[in-house]
Amino acid sequence: MVEPIFEADFDESSHGFRPKRSVKTAITEIKENLKKGMHDVYDADLSKYFDTIPHDKLMVALRERIADPRVLHLIKLWLKAPIAEDDGRFTGGRKNSKGTPQGGVISPLLANIYMNLLDRIVRKADGYFARQGIKMIRYADDFILMGQHIGQGALEKVYGYLDRMELTINKEKSKMVKAKESPFDFLGFTVRYDKSIIYKGSRFWNILPKPQSQKKIRQKINAKLKKIGHYKAEDVVKELNPIIRGWTNNYRIEGVSYTQVPFKKLNDYLRKRIGRFYNRKSQRKSRLYGQEAYELLTKQYGLVVPYVNSGIRPVNAQR
Repeated sequence: MVEPIFEADFDESSHGFRPKRSVKTAITEIKENLKKGMHDVYDADLSKYFDTIPHDKLMVALRERIADPRVLHLIKLWLKAPIAEDDGRFTGGRKNSKGTPQGGVISPLLANIYMNLLDRIVRKADGYFARQGIKMIRYADDFILMGQHIGQGALEKVYGYLDRMELTINKEKSKMVKAKESPFDFLGFTVRYDKSIIYKGSRFWNILPKPQSQKKIRQKINAKLKKIGHYKAEDVVKELNPIIRGWTNNYRIEGVSYTQVPFKKLNDYLRKRIGRFYNRKSQRKSRLYGQEAYELLTKQYGLVVPYVNSGIRPVNAQR
């Protein structure tokens, strides 16, 4: 009900929790900006954003587009609702004047509405940031500034606007990066200016899953295999496919992420880990015991293959 009203106001640089926008569209915009020479990158970290949004200023932003007092009253009541903590305690309530309950259906929208105040300042056609050639790419409370040159004056302006919004930059975790000289991480990706191994003397923008993201997928696969020790082969595939497919779909971006190295590493890990899984003594009754289990699962049961140049052609890899 409220979302379409504000969607028309949101900037194209905002990618989180919006129709037809995602991590992929944010990373694609970053790649386009880098190709345009915007190599100065300020990676910002907001301190406890969802917990510190001031209710009074958020309500002012809401009143700009919502005239119905009943809707505004319902949102205010929702903001004041007590929050159940993990230990069973309830915090917040009627005296609470800051924060949106995380996990709530409307929280991402309200977070976008409030951060849109900063979006409007940065994107203003004749404003300071536009004249400096600085753009912002934002996903919820994660954002970066990009430009050919980002001076301290621009950062001080951002700090000032956020201070007026009663939000705080964590300066210890935020940093300025010269992207051609140092990699930076954003939304689970690492962006690097790498040397080409094919074209001698040339370099390219390499965007790939950051090491922590690659480690997490291996941990999830390992944890899942530990839980399904005696499942049938087709059931093992049903358990693993959503994990593999979800990760590869998230990190493989057409025309943006070129390198296959992370996907080959995942492919190699699956081959070794599934091989060990089916070569345990407890798997002696399985017909995959002592076999090339990974190849059999991919070719006969449709296990998703993360590495497109693996040479394996499973019958239903596209399902």
